[in-house]
Amino acid sequence: MDKLKILLAIACVVLGIWGYYYLSHVALVLRFLMVVGGLVAGGFVAWTSAPGRQFFAFAQEAWQEAGRVAWPTRKETVQTTAVVFAFVVIMALFLFAVDSTLAWLVKLLTGRVE
Repeated sequence: MDKLKILLAIACVVLGIWGYYYLSHVALVLRFLMVVGGLVAGGFVAWTSAPGRQFFAFAQEAWQEAGRVAWPTRKETVQTTAVVFAFVVIMALFLFAVDSTLAWLVKLLTGRVE
């Protein structure tokens, strides 16, 4: 029975998306509401199944866990971004130098130095 409910939930979502594209002559707001309606109906049908309830419980726990994470401050984020950017620039210059040197050596060895 649960598999049938999951299939019905997927069908609700697919029908909402199908309606969005099939009824392209209808106002955009109504087409958007079809997709949202399909998602809501699919979510409700999925919630009535045992795997759906397990998923929603897992999602709630994950959301709570994300709230407990110690997120970096703005200053830490900017500093880390600056370090990464500087490293990328340094590596780009290093790889450009290595590539240019190797290209010059290959030209030298093949006798195509200009």
